[in-house]
Amino acid sequence: MLSTERLILRPWQASDAPSLYQYASDERVGPIAGWAAHTSIAQSLEIIETVFSTPEVYAVALQADNIAIGLVGLLTGKDSNFDIADDEAEIAYWIGVPFWGQGLIPEAVKELMRHAFEKLNVSTLWCGYFAGNEQSFKAQIKCGFKHHHTEKNKFNKFLNDYRTEHISRITKDEWQAFSNI
Repeated sequence: MLSTERLILRPWQASDAPSLYQYASDERVGPIAGWAAHTSIAQSLEIIETVFSTPEVYAVALQADNIAIGLVGLLTGKDSNFDIADDEAEIAYWIGVPFWGQGLIPEAVKELMRHAFEKLNVSTLWCGYFAGNEQSFKAQIKCGFKHHHTEKNKFNKFLNDYRTEHISRITKDEWQAFSNI
């Protein structure tokens, strides 16, 4: 478990299925992040038990009530959606619509970055966002990521479509300099 001033980052639990469904069923969340909106609590439970049950994938919950409202996670090496080295990781994240614009994802991502660089000894973190997802772009900038390259007509297996993805990265040295500003 990790924590910040306002958040708890903890493993997903079966009891999170109703709140996951509440936020992941909103069409404004999944499709811009590259996955289909959830259609039932049972589907959300299945995703918790399969996709979210991997190491370094966390439920984002408010300190006040510990209810899951989003996700941050690390996909390391070959588990990433990018072609990266074994000592590198991709950061994935999303948060429910009622919590947009409050700076919660940058807060969670910064804590996950600290964990990745200081505890897991990751050398570089990567992060992507699909064209049109300006909220994600802004979150990455707030965390010190810099644009690295753009991939056009990239196949997205979750929605069976092709998209333009902008890919950013930050090295451990860049993160240390950014964190000391």
